[in-house]
Order: sequence, then structure tokens, then C-alpha cells
Amino acid sequence: MSVKLHIKKGDMVYVITGDSRGQQGKVLAVDPEKQRAIVEGVNMCKKAEKPNAKNPQGGIVEKEAPIHISNLQVLDPKSGKPTRVGRKADAKGKLVRYAKKSGEEIKYWHTYTQDTV
Repeated sequence: MSVKLHIKKGDMVYVITGDSRGQQGKVLAVDPEKQRAIVEGVNMCKKAEKPNAKNPQGGIVEKEAPIHISNLQVLDPKSGKPTRVGRKADAKGKLVRYAKKSGEEIKYWHTYTQDTV
């Protein structure tokens, strides 16, 4: 059974607790079953990798490890600060996510330009 999560792939998030506290990054993947997300540049771990086509030398590779979504907060599209997420119906009756701090609707982060952030 999957649960509706406050974080989606493509969101910009802030790590509120743990070893990576204070870091920001873009969500690369979300696992609703385990309630974990992989965030770009956050919670890095070292993995031993066998030689393959991508890495013919093999060796130790740094990659992102999943982090629990309770340790993440979505960044407010208006101010760029961490915020809680709410859901409300838009004009068409479809549920949309919004930032509780500013009331701004949360779309995918890549649709925002630098002048709005």
C-alpha cells in the first residue's frame, strides 16, 4: 500500500536532520514503499564497484544513498526557505500542493526561473 508523500521527484528539498543537515538538493527518485528519497549531492556513501562498461577501471565510487522523507522539507518557491506542504483544490477541482509559508502553489522546481526564487 502506497501513501501520498509531500515530496515528489524533481522537488528542491532541504535536509532538516541527520549527517547531511542543512544541505539542499534536487530529488532524483522517491520510493513510496520504504518512504525514502534519493537527493542529489546529499547523504553520499562510498561503494565498491566491479569493472563494467561505464567504469572500466572499477574501484570505489561515491553515490547518493536514500534518505528518509521525514528528514526532508520542500523549499518554498517564493522565498527558497524550507516549508511544510499542504494540499488544496484548485479552480478545476484538482488537488495541488502548496507551501504553507507563502501560500504559493508548488510545481516542479525546474519550471521556476531564478527571478522568482
